[in-house]
Amino acid sequence: MLDEPTNHLDLATKEMLLDSLKDFDGTMLFVSHDREFLRGLSNRVLELGGESGTDPQPHAYPGSYVEYVERTGHEAPGVHR
Repeated sequence: MLDEPTNHLDLATKEMLLDSLKDFDGTMLFVSHDREFLRGLSNRVLELGGESGTDPQPHAYPGSYVEYVERTGHEAPGVHR
């Protein structure tokens, strides 16, 4: 379980972490607002709180973070690229 794993990392270290985690064969659960990290690693998205932020039921989306954004229009907060 990783909670905001790229916070406080420089660009080179973020890339090393992402490359290392791509080779991991097990299951990971991570929370991140880092879009590059999400795009590079996720293969499922679990949305908590829904669009209102108060929905009591979690919503699971199969597919990558990119597919999740395309399907829902929800993007992690931050600077758009």
